[in-house]
Amino acid sequence: MRLRKLTGLELDKVTEERDGLLKDIEYYNSILNSDEMVRDIVKKELLDVANRFGDERRTHIDMTAIDFIEDESLIPEENIIITLTDKGYIKRLSANTYREQNRGGVGVKGMSTNEDDYVKFLINSSTHDYVCIFTNKGRIYRLKGYEIPEYGRNAKGLPIINLIQIDKDEKVNAIINVSRETSMKYVVFATKQGIIKKTPIEEYESIRKSGKIAITLHDDDELIDVKLTDGNMNIILGSTSGKIVVFDESEIRPMGRTATGVKGINLDGGECTGMEVGTDDDNLLVISKNGYGKRTFVKDYRKTKRGSKGVLSIKATDKTGGMIAHKIVDDDKSLLIVTEQGMIIRIPISSISQLNRVTQGVRLINLKDEQCVSTVSVITKDDDESDEEITEETVETAEEVKEETK
Repeated sequence: MRLRKLTGLELDKVTEERDGLLKDIEYYNSILNSDEMVRDIVKKELLDVANRFGDERRTHIDMTAIDFIEDESLIPEENIIITLTDKGYIKRLSANTYREQNRGGVGVKGMSTNEDDYVKFLINSSTHDYVCIFTNKGRIYRLKGYEIPEYGRNAKGLPIINLIQIDKDEKVNAIINVSRETSMKYVVFATKQGIIKKTPIEEYESIRKSGKIAITLHDDDELIDVKLTDGNMNIILGSTSGKIVVFDESEIRPMGRTATGVKGINLDGGECTGMEVGTDDDNLLVISKNGYGKRTFVKDYRKTKRGSKGVLSIKATDKTGGMIAHKIVDDDKSLLIVTEQGMIIRIPISSISQLNRVTQGVRLINLKDEQCVSTVSVITKDDDESDEEITEETVETAEEVKEETK
């Protein structure tokens, strides 16, 4: 091929390319100037994609093989103390915040409260356990331990209305701790008028944020205490007159969640102060309003039938005051006593005298300025905790303790 012919072929190719580009420019300009052409092109391209890739998914993801990280698994499990005031301020803090003192100490400041407020409940729990909250209207609410905000020892806490949907006229009258490995089968309720009810624990497994009916109450009654049982325990009810009634749990038949219950104690003009459950070999600690207390075996209390008046446990006098609470205890635990002014003392159970049923007891806390006990709680000692640490001066001599015991 001659060079002249070869050059002519290259010129024809350049001319052909130029004519093609001019046609493309004309076409693209027509697209830019026409919305209808733009929509037609987009529609055509989307249909083409759907035709080419619209088949069934060819891969399968096994969700059961994925290890999900839950919020709870990131929270360390530890022993905690949960406090709730009469005005509804709640908080949690580590159990080793309160170190043990000798019986008769003046205690340490447990939390700040308003002038007309005081600590009403104090329970031992875990960050991974459920905390069931019962109100005076017989409703139940439930929280995880770690869902309750943590505050310092002197802090007041957070209003509980920010955590659960409680009504303005509702007050918390009972709190129980439900661990994940619990072997308990029933929830037992006690009311201010001495009514008692037993319900299978399965009926309270699903609880909404707005709460759930736990017991149906009479118009002039309110719920005051709740306990967990295994079905074979002794029911122990107390009254402000200082009497204790003990009867077998078998005397209460299981009832539905919305049932009212049956009569548990004849109050004879007084009010029911609370309820405990235990066996004949358990130690029963009785505490009076003025800070006196004693330990007595449950078997020392004569068993009676459900609905009886019971037997005398502690005589109410101007010195001791009426009975404020009774708790099942053992030597491996500690007692926390809270006054209406927010003072808290923690003492080892082993330091409280074991006395007969008819004695008045010994002084557990030195109350000043017309203070009185508002609530008590039995907590478990931490493994790394010493048996006893004296942080305040003991206010009783050995001779005074000996005299009071007599």
